[in-house]
Amino acid sequence: MASEGMTRRQVLGARAAILLAIVAALLSLATGIANISVQQTTGPLAPYIPETIQQTAGFTGALTGFLMLMSAWALRRGYRVGWYATVALLPITGMQGLIQGSVFSLPLVALSVLSLPTVLLNYRRFDRNLALSSGQLAATAALVGTLVYGTTGTFALREEFAQVSTLTDALYFTIVTASTVGFGDVTAQTAQGRLFVISLVILGTASFALALGSVLGPAIQARFSRALGTMTTQELDLLENHVVVLGYGDLTEPLVEELNERGTRFVVVTPDSSKATMLREHDINVVVADPSDDEPLHEVGIEHARAVIAATNDDAEDAFAVLTARELNPEVRIVAAATIRENVEKLRRAGADTVLSPAAIGGQLLVRSALGESDVESVADRLMEENKEE
Repeated sequence: MASEGMTRRQVLGARAAILLAIVAALLSLATGIANISVQQTTGPLAPYIPETIQQTAGFTGALTGFLMLMSAWALRRGYRVGWYATVALLPITGMQGLIQGSVFSLPLVALSVLSLPTVLLNYRRFDRNLALSSGQLAATAALVGTLVYGTTGTFALREEFAQVSTLTDALYFTIVTASTVGFGDVTAQTAQGRLFVISLVILGTASFALALGSVLGPAIQARFSRALGTMTTQELDLLENHVVVLGYGDLTEPLVEELNERGTRFVVVTPDSSKATMLREHDINVVVADPSDDEPLHEVGIEHARAVIAATNDDAEDAFAVLTARELNPEVRIVAAATIRENVEKLRRAGADTVLSPAAIGGQLLVRSALGESDVESVADRLMEENKEE
């Protein structure tokens, strides 16, 4: 029963919702591109759809697919706005599939219908608020302001431009001019029009440069994070139902190897950047930080962790790390390794559910073996077998 419940949660979980959104986005892009050249749709809704909408079904489908990719990215980051956007876009992708009515669009319709319930069921999993930096807010405001300024200004001065008669023409001219593409099919005919174009070019290049910087900044940060041996923000946001390992040393090296061999998702928190770089070279998730600080434990998703292992090789540091972990997640299971036998009870009082002293256990087994007790090897073998079965 427990395995069936786990399987159901995996099928209908947050990862399934994200995966379905990504596949729907890619299908929408593919069907949109495949139908761009189609001038007349043949779907069941074709007799009831205006000709203009039929002619634009291809590129609008591709545009919706691009927007779906953005919403899927927001879902991967756990943003609530991504959930709202996905819920709003999935019916649109399905409707566009019906409008296009091609063989390629039928899987898109089916996937859109099937994906929506899964996304709706995972509402609580996407609870992060989208916190934009001041630079990103400024870039967004500048870009939107430039588009509004250029569109309204061009439309107001349409008598001074060749081939501008509608708001669509004005928006087209604004985007082409502000992005410095400049096809030359729309030109200013008067001095006042040319002055307006000059102002639009200046504002456009500045706003697009600002927007580009706000996009490239996080990418550069990701490069530095990988070079320094730590995780990116996107990788951290994907952690769930994982094990948090606090510290890395002689005690933690074998348990990290064991976790890696079992295929268990885990992340190591260590203040040693050289060890972090070494771990990242072996594709092990690691964050360079003090294991007893609140912020890094929040970053590694301790609220969604299945267990915490504290083994820093220093019992005092372990105690601080256990106290912090217990405060941030009162329900998580915490296991600590005591380097000194006398500190076992202290770590339990700090909040650890289980405290093991590898040195004490190993010492007892060695002494029993030296005294000729015959069950020592069987006990060790049994422990190894139990670990393999788990």
